[in-house]
Amino acid sequence: MNLLRAALVFCLLLGSARVHSESEPAGYSAAGLYNLANSYARAGKPGMAILNYERVSLLAPGAPDIQANLRFVRAAANLPAEMPDTLDRVAKIASPFWMSWLGVLGLVIVGASVILAQLSSRHRLARAAAAVSGVTMIGLTFCSALALGSRLHQGVVIAAATPVRVSPVPMGDPLFSLPEGEKVKITAEHEGFDLIETRAGRAGWIANSNLAPIVPR
Repeated sequence: MNLLRAALVFCLLLGSARVHSESEPAGYSAAGLYNLANSYARAGKPGMAILNYERVSLLAPGAPDIQANLRFVRAAANLPAEMPDTLDRVAKIASPFWMSWLGVLGLVIVGASVILAQLSSRHRLARAAAAVSGVTMIGLTFCSALALGSRLHQGVVIAAATPVRVSPVPMGDPLFSLPEGEKVKITAEHEGFDLIETRAGRAGWIANSNLAPIVPR
């Protein structure tokens, strides 16, 4: 099921990446999001700044200026430095557009190797090497898709001292509060509330007006 979801994610990304490469809308392009994030940072709104830096990093992964600004805003907001896991590192380095095409190329190579094997018994070693290369490309694409898939369920707190409640109701008892700019995992949704989990493993409900998903719904 995870592999199927990963494949679906990359099919969607391939289409969206082609749209962005042909005609990037001013409102949702790498340049537009970067400028928007900078504007929020200058205005003293760390939550919205971090949100947009995270979004632009999906379109331009690995860009050093984006990551530097993101670290600066987090530090200025007294948020702890992030310790990214392996999937986060992969997602911030691998471009969805090129990784999707790498998977397509891998499929073509594997398919061609199979067809050539049916047509001729010569050059077995070359065909085997090509097939291994194709399978490796496909494997890298799925790894990148799984890494990106983990970010599809992340959100950023965009309001100061946001209460995390025990139940999805406005009168629910607060368990703890989260600072503006904190990044969390969104695990469920119920009538205007999102069930979140912090990196420390704490869970509770947040009004979705105080939380924005990194990948827009």
